[in-house]
Amino acid sequence: MPVAVREIDTPALAAAARDGALVVDVREPHEYVEGHVPCARLLPVGALGRHAPDLRRAAHRNAPVYLICRTGVRSAQAAAQLERSGVHAVSVAGGTEAWEAAGLPVVTGSHAC
Repeated sequence: MPVAVREIDTPALAAAARDGALVVDVREPHEYVEGHVPCARLLPVGALGRHAPDLRRAAHRNAPVYLICRTGVRSAQAAAQLERSGVHAVSVAGGTEAWEAAGLPVVTGSHAC
């Protein structure tokens, strides 16, 4: 059964991130190190299934887990997967490409914060 995927834009993600939201980058490690949203945690899409319980616990008081990739395609797929697992998940429309196009900062390297 298809799951409706919720999306937000990059300004909304920036505001949520400032408020301490859980942001998860679902790309592969080599993509993540090239540039990611500050404090985004790396969890490749292929590993999401086994980490759904951890994500559910890590989200603050039923707050969503925000998922981001390069363009928004993988994060939308990941959000649908997590929603089916009982995790409130939201995809970032346009991904890190939209984040960078908006002039928002990116971090390189393997550290989240």
